[in-house]
Amino acid sequence: MLIRIDMASGTPLFEQVAASVRTDIVAGALAPGDRLPSAREVAETLDINLHTVLHAYQRLRDEGLIDLRRGRGAVVSASAGPLSDLAHDIRALVARADALGVTPATLAALVKEMTP
Repeated sequence: MLIRIDMASGTPLFEQVAASVRTDIVAGALAPGDRLPSAREVAETLDINLHTVLHAYQRLRDEGLIDLRRGRGAVVSASAGPLSDLAHDIRALVARADALGVTPATLAALVKEMTP
């Protein structure tokens, strides 16, 4: 698993870490039951603060994508499994929006507006 961040981005680092893990789950690179690297390992590898990684992991836990277990660390939750099924639908939506000239930011805003 490769967690990607961009230090020059205006997006907070914890959100970049969480987004990278989310992307791997949706793409099927991470499956339910897979263990994530320890927060300490991620922090050392990316040369960022441990609390930044813990914040990202807590966000993913709050979203129901991972389980945080004492002694086992972070594990992709069973409820995250169906997300990989969405990958095809998401790609099709993005391709359709691109064909219509809809920017990613506009598409994201439209999706957000339609969220109950």
